[in-house]
Amino acid sequence: MKKKRLIPILTTLLLGIMVFTFTGCSQKASAAGDDLMKDIRPGSAETIDAYIEEDNIAAMDFSLELFKMNLLCQNTLISPVSALSALGMTANGARENTLAEMEAVFGLPREKINQLMNLYMRNLPDEDKLKVSMANSIWFREGGRIEVNKEFLQTNANYYEAGVYRSPFDESTLKAINDWVEKETDGMIVDILDQIPAEAVMYLINALSFDAEWQTIYNESSIREDIFTADDGTIQRADMMYSEEHLYIEDDGAKGFIKDYAGGQYAFVAMLPPEDLHLSAYIAGLTGEKLQSLIKNAENVEVKTMMPKFTTEYSVEMSDILKSMGMVDAFDEQKADLKDLGTAEGNLYISRVIHKTKIEVDEKGTKAGAATVVEVSEESAAIEEPKSVYLDRPFLYLIVDKESYLPLFIGTTLFVE
Repeated sequence: MKKKRLIPILTTLLLGIMVFTFTGCSQKASAAGDDLMKDIRPGSAETIDAYIEEDNIAAMDFSLELFKMNLLCQNTLISPVSALSALGMTANGARENTLAEMEAVFGLPREKINQLMNLYMRNLPDEDKLKVSMANSIWFREGGRIEVNKEFLQTNANYYEAGVYRSPFDESTLKAINDWVEKETDGMIVDILDQIPAEAVMYLINALSFDAEWQTIYNESSIREDIFTADDGTIQRADMMYSEEHLYIEDDGAKGFIKDYAGGQYAFVAMLPPEDLHLSAYIAGLTGEKLQSLIKNAENVEVKTMMPKFTTEYSVEMSDILKSMGMVDAFDEQKADLKDLGTAEGNLYISRVIHKTKIEVDEKGTKAGAATVVEVSEESAAIEEPKSVYLDRPFLYLIVDKESYLPLFIGTTLFVE
């Protein structure tokens, strides 16, 4: 029997699309798409109401490892939250060694990933100056080529509020998916799919958007052109934004600062390595626990800062990265065990994972697509000389939720664009 392969995509701008493939024969489907949420409603689930520190550290470890595996000689940007959401939904269909490998890569059992992502979604803000939204959906082909397990759909509805659609996977489905993505990313992504391959049987989609103003916006007088030295030594002229912040980070010669977004629930964290240490070498030495501790224990002191306006777009095919992290069987057409997802004429497996992100940082705030406030201690600090952190060379940055310290985004700026 001829093997059929589909083009699976996990895309994030923030949008995550994951497509499953199976080996088997094709059938032609002709019926119109059908919204199955009339049958699959979010129900009761074993949820949590507060973040668990060790789980947050494990999620940060996964985030950093995924980020380290993506580092190239270019500006890099990933959304660990989006990746965890899409992969978490997928794990609900995995069994045996396929599931064990996924859980080992996460650093957490899937039940805890479900609970963590569910709590994260429940705490997303929707204010005038801070909007963070996340949506999930599952699309599968009608016509008998795949019989989806209702328990799989129900679990993802319970924890991820995933919409469920049975569709013919024709031009009408292509338009429906593209329209859904455009809507859920606030217009940031249009026409994410240009076609639906004949072999495709399922899409798992996570869409995430972040649009926030700074708590203190830069005024016109605080912006001026200055020099940024790129990773290759090139001297660039860039629009630099100057401000005085009050949360300072120091780490064995590296230094950084925290700048809050409106409302204080989310923050921009920037880290500048020592001049004699390459940024990638500094990142290689970070762990989830260390990075979380640096952010939580930031020093309350005046810090003069400078950072460039910048825009970054990034895309990567993550299959090999996830395999190298230990998620091997899920991509093997013979070994993959995704039978809790459903059944098909051949074996279901993941064939490709693509991740796309975009971020825009300027004087007003941050807009990005792909993602209970615990403030850092504000106790009185002893009077001392002001610190300074000038991001005029390659730096690491994160956008974090200050309760969970989960990174919505992690990125590097090696050159300004």
